Amino acid sequence: MPFLESVPNVSEGRDARTIARIAAAAESVAGVRLLHRTSDPDHHRTVLTLAGEAAPLVDALLNLAEATYATVDLREHAGVHPRVGALDVVPFVPLPGLAGRATMADAIAAAERFGRELARRFAVPVFLYEKAARVAERAPLPAVRSGGVEGLAARIGTAGWIPEFGPTVLHPSAGAAVVGARKILVAYNVVLDTEDVGVARAVARALRATSEGGLPAVRAIGVPLARMGRAQVSLNLLDYEITSMSAAFERLRTEAESRGA
Repeated sequence: MPFLESVPNVSEGRDARTIARIAAAAESVAGVRLLHRTSDPDHHRTVLTLAGEAAPLVDALLNLAEATYATVDLREHAGVHPRVGALDVVPFVPLPGLAGRATMADAIAAAERFGRELARRFAVPVFLYEKAARVAERAPLPAVRSGGVEGLAARIGTAGWIPEFGPTVLHPSAGAAVVGARKILVAYNVVLDTEDVGVARAVARALRATSEGGLPAVRAIGVPLARMGRAQVSLNLLDYEITSMSAAFERLRTEAESRGA
């Protein structure tokens, strides 16, 4: 059977015991490996990397969702990273180099199965994104997360914003979930030697693929890291073969230096 990777993003980055319980739930299914986990208190977010065959991987993610929804309440959540759900984003990624040679079709099928079951079990609206998207305008993740949970609450249920699965209103504590299929993505954060978040946002704007002169296949935002007294440029490299980490860093350094950072 083909192997898939999934990289669930959970809106909890501060409580170590809660994070450990969520990670343990994901590891509780035989045949699924937790490859990596990272948490950030300012982003108030934990990102886990799981891998396994599609069926056990979906089961592991449903266990993770149950643990997340039992402990994370969006009404009490505040962090610098945009989010629309307690279990915010769940991408499936084909790993073609491993046994079974997973395809994007395998990843899309797993995303649809997981999204349908997530909505059924927990009454959470689920939007499909990237390669799994059924509405072209909602394929980019920033389109769904625009304005955060408050922005999505205002749009959901209106024309063009009916979720693929689940209710047409946000869950009071869990919000929504964005589930999809995509290629390998590099999440790459660079800290500047300034606390001026305006500088970080200007640098991020210069790097974005959507900006004139920006880097292709790059998304970026500037955020404050209050605990460090610094500002950060948070990057998503959507295709590292088009824009590498080194290319992104060199451009970022040039843009920061031109602004005195």
